[in-house]
Amino acid sequence: MTTTEPNTDLRLTTDRVIKASPEKVFNAWLDPKMLARFMQPGPDMTVPKASSDATVGGGFEIVMRAGDQDIPHKGTYREISPHDRIVFTWESAFSPAESEVTLDLRPDGAGTHITLTHVTFYDEETRDNHNGGWMNILATLASVVE
Repeated sequence: MTTTEPNTDLRLTTDRVIKASPEKVFNAWLDPKMLARFMQPGPDMTVPKASSDATVGGGFEIVMRAGDQDIPHKGTYREISPHDRIVFTWESAFSPAESEVTLDLRPDGAGTHITLTHVTFYDEETRDNHNGGWMNILATLASVVE
Protein backbone atom coordinates (compact mmCIF):
# COMPACT_ATOMS: atom_id res chain seq x y z
CA MET A 1 0.00 0.00 0.00
CA THR A 2 1.22 3.47 -0.90
CA THR A 3 1.79 5.76 2.06
CA THR A 4 1.88 9.11 0.26
CA GLU A 5 -0.80 11.73 0.73
CA PRO A 6 -3.69 11.78 -1.78
CA ASN A 7 -3.26 14.10 -4.76
CA THR A 8 -6.59 15.77 -5.55
CA ASP A 9 -5.21 17.19 -8.81
CA LEU A 10 -4.78 13.78 -10.41
CA ARG A 11 -7.70 12.53 -12.50
CA LEU A 12 -8.48 10.17 -15.33
CA THR A 13 -11.30 10.09 -17.83
CA THR A 14 -12.17 7.24 -20.16
CA ASP A 15 -15.05 6.85 -22.63
CA ARG A 16 -16.72 3.92 -24.31
CA VAL A 17 -19.83 3.31 -26.38
CA ILE A 18 -21.72 0.21 -25.28
CA LYS A 19 -24.37 -1.42 -27.46
CA ALA A 20 -27.02 -1.48 -24.75
CA SER A 21 -29.57 1.02 -23.48
CA PRO A 22 -28.61 3.58 -20.81
CA GLU A 23 -31.13 1.88 -18.51
CA LYS A 24 -29.43 -1.51 -18.89
CA VAL A 25 -25.93 -0.05 -18.41
CA PHE A 26 -27.05 2.03 -15.41
CA ASN A 27 -28.76 -0.92 -13.74
CA ALA A 28 -25.69 -3.13 -14.22
CA TRP A 29 -23.60 -0.73 -12.10
CA LEU A 30 -25.99 -1.05 -9.16
CA ASP A 31 -26.74 -4.79 -9.27
CA PRO A 32 -24.32 -6.91 -7.19
CA LYS A 33 -24.77 -9.94 -9.46
CA MET A 34 -23.81 -7.85 -12.47
CA LEU A 35 -20.92 -6.16 -10.63
CA ALA A 36 -19.50 -9.63 -9.95
CA ARG A 37 -19.58 -10.33 -13.70
CA PHE A 38 -17.80 -7.22 -14.98
CA MET A 39 -15.67 -5.64 -12.21
CA GLN A 40 -12.54 -7.35 -13.49
CA PRO A 41 -9.73 -4.86 -14.04
CA GLY A 42 -7.21 -7.44 -15.22
CA PRO A 43 -6.97 -10.78 -16.97
CA ASP A 44 -7.71 -13.85 -14.88
CA MET A 45 -9.34 -11.76 -12.14
CA THR A 46 -12.63 -12.77 -10.55
CA VAL A 47 -15.09 -11.21 -8.13
CA PRO A 48 -16.03 -13.73 -5.42
CA LYS A 49 -18.02 -11.14 -3.46
CA ALA A 50 -20.09 -8.11 -4.44
CA SER A 51 -22.79 -6.34 -2.46
CA SER A 52 -24.62 -3.08 -3.03
CA ASP A 53 -27.10 -0.85 -1.20
CA ALA A 54 -27.95 1.21 -4.29
CA THR A 55 -29.24 4.31 -2.51
CA VAL A 56 -27.65 7.72 -1.98
CA GLY A 57 -25.63 7.27 1.20
CA GLY A 58 -25.68 3.49 0.76
CA GLY A 59 -22.53 1.56 0.11
CA PHE A 60 -21.04 -1.23 -1.92
CA GLU A 61 -18.31 -3.76 -1.43
CA ILE A 62 -16.47 -5.60 -4.17
CA VAL A 63 -13.76 -8.16 -3.54
CA MET A 64 -11.57 -8.68 -6.59
CA ARG A 65 -9.40 -11.78 -6.65
CA ALA A 66 -6.11 -12.07 -8.50
CA GLY A 67 -4.69 -15.56 -8.05
CA ASP A 68 -4.92 -16.21 -4.31
CA GLN A 69 -4.95 -12.51 -3.36
CA ASP A 70 -8.23 -10.82 -2.42
CA ILE A 71 -8.38 -7.06 -3.05
CA PRO A 72 -11.31 -5.45 -1.24
CA HIS A 73 -12.92 -2.29 -2.61
CA LYS A 74 -15.69 -0.30 -1.03
CA GLY A 75 -17.48 2.97 -1.50
CA THR A 76 -20.50 5.10 -0.81
CA TYR A 77 -23.02 6.25 -3.40
CA ARG A 78 -23.07 10.05 -3.45
CA GLU A 79 -25.42 10.58 -6.40
CA ILE A 80 -27.75 8.25 -8.28
CA SER A 81 -29.67 9.85 -11.13
CA PRO A 82 -31.60 7.09 -12.92
CA HIS A 83 -30.14 6.11 -16.25
CA ASP A 84 -27.73 9.04 -16.61
CA ARG A 85 -25.36 9.47 -13.62
CA ILE A 86 -23.82 7.62 -10.70
CA VAL A 87 -21.22 9.12 -8.37
CA PHE A 88 -19.46 7.05 -5.70
CA THR A 89 -16.36 6.97 -3.54
CA TRP A 90 -13.75 4.34 -4.39
CA GLU A 91 -11.58 2.97 -1.57
CA SER A 92 -8.99 0.21 -1.74
CA ALA A 93 -5.38 -0.42 -0.80
CA PHE A 94 -4.53 1.40 -4.05
CA SER A 95 -6.82 4.43 -3.75
CA PRO A 96 -7.45 6.89 -0.92
CA ALA A 97 -10.78 7.33 0.86
CA GLU A 98 -11.17 10.70 -0.90
CA SER A 99 -11.11 9.01 -4.33
CA GLU A 100 -14.34 9.48 -6.31
CA VAL A 101 -15.74 8.00 -9.54
CA THR A 102 -18.42 9.63 -11.72
CA LEU A 103 -20.24 7.70 -14.43
CA ASP A 104 -22.08 9.82 -16.99
CA LEU A 105 -24.36 7.94 -19.40
CA ARG A 106 -26.05 9.32 -22.48
CA PRO A 107 -27.87 7.72 -25.38
CA ASP A 108 -25.70 7.13 -28.45
CA GLY A 109 -27.71 5.75 -31.35
CA ALA A 110 -28.92 2.33 -30.21
CA GLY A 111 -26.42 2.27 -27.36
CA THR A 112 -24.93 4.25 -24.52
CA HIS A 113 -21.93 6.55 -24.39
CA ILE A 114 -20.36 6.16 -20.95
CA THR A 115 -17.80 8.60 -19.56
CA LEU A 116 -16.00 7.45 -16.44
CA THR A 117 -14.09 10.09 -14.46
CA HIS A 118 -12.00 9.09 -11.46
CA VAL A 119 -10.38 11.76 -9.25
CA THR A 120 -7.86 11.73 -6.42
CA PHE A 121 -5.01 9.23 -6.44
CA TYR A 122 -1.87 8.67 -4.43
CA ASP A 123 0.39 9.33 -7.43
CA GLU A 124 0.61 9.16 -11.22
CA GLU A 125 1.46 5.45 -11.18
CA THR A 126 -1.71 4.51 -9.27
CA ARG A 127 -3.74 6.76 -11.56
CA ASP A 128 -2.29 5.09 -14.65
CA ASN A 129 -2.89 1.62 -13.18
CA HIS A 130 -6.52 2.55 -12.46
CA ASN A 131 -6.91 3.85 -16.02
CA GLY A 132 -5.97 0.44 -17.43
CA GLY A 133 -8.24 -1.27 -14.91
CA TRP A 134 -11.25 0.91 -15.73
CA MET A 135 -10.72 0.36 -19.47
CA ASN A 136 -10.79 -3.43 -18.88
CA ILE A 137 -13.85 -3.13 -16.64
CA LEU A 138 -15.73 -1.13 -19.31
CA ALA A 139 -14.77 -3.68 -21.97
CA THR A 140 -16.03 -6.52 -19.77
CA LEU A 141 -19.22 -4.57 -18.98
CA ALA A 142 -19.82 -4.19 -22.71
CA SER A 143 -19.42 -7.92 -23.27
CA VAL A 144 -21.85 -8.69 -20.42
CA VAL A 145 -24.67 -6.29 -21.35
CA GLU A 146 -24.47 -6.17 -25.18
